[in-house]
Amino acid sequence: MDLAHTTHVRIILRSFASWFILIGAEIAHGILRAILLAPWVGEFRSNQIGVFTGSVIILIIAYCTIRWIGAERTSELLLVGFIWLLLTVAFEVLFGHYVIGLTWDRIIADYNVSEGGFMPFGLLLLFASPMIAAKLTSRELKK
Repeated sequence: MDLAHTTHVRIILRSFASWFILIGAEIAHGILRAILLAPWVGEFRSNQIGVFTGSVIILIIAYCTIRWIGAERTSELLLVGFIWLLLTVAFEVLFGHYVIGLTWDRIIADYNVSEGGFMPFGLLLLFASPMIAAKLTSRELKK
């Protein structure tokens, strides 16, 4: 096994591990939002606000884990973001529908920008967060 392959495997495994930290924080965030914010502003508005507060959480976790993940090249950082994006969408949809019991229409509403769903913006930031974190940690990106 060559060094490049080993490095990519390490980055992928650490991306998965850091995603578990990220999704754990987002679950806690969602529970707190449902308890503290949703009763005042409603569930949908609470979800909209949650995209912004969740984005801050994501950026903090990305900032704290990006050096450990070991992604240095732009392509590696994009890979980390893509892994996080895929895992998050799969989790949101599958957990939302099969565990929480949300209807497909309710899940889709969070993704429908024309009807006030902000989730695509949060997912875009999630995808970009490894790149942002690398820039914030003043890492020189390699091509």
